[in-house]
Amino acid sequence: MTRRLVVVSVDALSVDNWTQVESLPTFRRLLDSGAHSRQLKSVFPTLTYAVHATMVTGMYPAKHGILHNHPLQPFVPEKEKQWYWYRESLRAQPIYDVARIHGLTTAALLWPTTGQAKIHYNLPEIVALKGENQALKILRNGSLLYCLELELRFRHVRKGFGQPYLDDFTTACAVHTLKTRRPHLTLIHLIDLDSMKHYHGTDSPEAQAAIERMDRRLAEIVAATQAAGTYEETTFLVLGDHGQLNVNTRVRPNILLQEAKLQSAVGGAHEWRAYLQCNGGSAYLYVRQGDDAAREQAIAVLATAAAAGTWGIERVITGDDLAALRVGSGIAAAIEAKTGVTLEEAFDEPAMAEIAPAGGKYANHGYSLDKPNYTCLFFAAGPGVTERRDLGSLQMVDIAPTMAKILRIPFPSCDGTAIAGIS
Repeated sequence: MTRRLVVVSVDALSVDNWTQVESLPTFRRLLDSGAHSRQLKSVFPTLTYAVHATMVTGMYPAKHGILHNHPLQPFVPEKEKQWYWYRESLRAQPIYDVARIHGLTTAALLWPTTGQAKIHYNLPEIVALKGENQALKILRNGSLLYCLELELRFRHVRKGFGQPYLDDFTTACAVHTLKTRRPHLTLIHLIDLDSMKHYHGTDSPEAQAAIERMDRRLAEIVAATQAAGTYEETTFLVLGDHGQLNVNTRVRPNILLQEAKLQSAVGGAHEWRAYLQCNGGSAYLYVRQGDDAAREQAIAVLATAAAAGTWGIERVITGDDLAALRVGSGIAAAIEAKTGVTLEEAFDEPAMAEIAPAGGKYANHGYSLDKPNYTCLFFAAGPGVTERRDLGSLQMVDIAPTMAKILRIPFPSCDGTAIAGIS
């Protein structure tokens, strides 16, 4: 039997959503006919691009090179930062490259870090910055004629990047692709739930409504394979990439380094010896190469702030503890935020402030993996699933070799292993 695989990443689908999803019809069908886990462990930092790179390579960030949503860009405002949009940023071979090498057709819809990737049908997740045109940027970095067709057919569904319209657009594109192209491997990234958690809180009515929409979108995706005549040979993997935690305080820890004279701004020009790249629930400490004095001073400043308990820092991570996170070279230390705190890279005072709720609670991610109730959900159903059970604890690095096993193609040596009961 020809093997086909549809992978749906539901951004921020996590264990706290379990009670709701098991009562919804499409998720319930996946549960009843396949295998699942409430203990899929993500990677540090729990940010979308780092995690999705792990999903497709089976490697921790130290090896695949996507350490964050965006490369280090000191002092650049958040809305002006470049992200890891392009395939060339990946230092490990992703499943879609391997599948293509072995003669399988591939499709990806809003999958991170796929700009200019050699995917047969590629609608990459990529955003125009100031002075750029969004449509042209997509066309230049995706599959030109395919993206143009999708834009002409479904642009009426989308309203900029607003949700739930963006995910409705992605789903419509995915359904059309599954029906007309019948790819062997399809990767789909849906973001609605993540957006609703960010702006309204993890337990908000808005987040619950987003999960209901996800259930309907999954039903449409499954139905598309039935219409295409590929359902009986298709395995479905549906999974979250990270959890989110409600927050009520934002902290700007680079101000600590400014006060310690490790950063300065003279005549509009910024200089730094130590800099914190913030991840929401954590931050990376970078220091200038060879500046051991700055490293020691910065770590001491952060440790003192953590001990004082006034900067929202739960701990400073160095040495073996830092190495265990597999974040890669070049990072001098990391800091973890307390539950309820999110870390921002901005520099405007005040350094700490309560967050004004936007229609409810605010939530964020980027925390370390030992935060409670922070694992992801995982569902597998179809001919590639040989065991119908709770799979227990899983690792995000196991997803890529599992994909390869389902597709019956070899996969390069990686940090993960294929999940037992899925073949």
